[in-house]
Amino acid sequence: MELTLTNEEEELLVHILEQRHRELRKEISHTDHYEFKEILRKNDGLIESILTHLREDGVHEVRA
Repeated sequence: MELTLTNEEEELLVHILEQRHRELRKEISHTDHYEFKEILRKNDGLIESILTHLREDGVHEVRA
């Protein structure tokens, strides 16, 4: 899949994903239910993968 974004859109997407990634890490640490924790970990990995792809294409970490 190919997605074309402006620099501004790409920076916003990275920012949103980084924010969700931080929230998800907290949620994982507070979750006791094993199966739900595994789902959260899978989503965490997917977000990490997407962020890696975006950063490799020229967008670096964007902090608020």
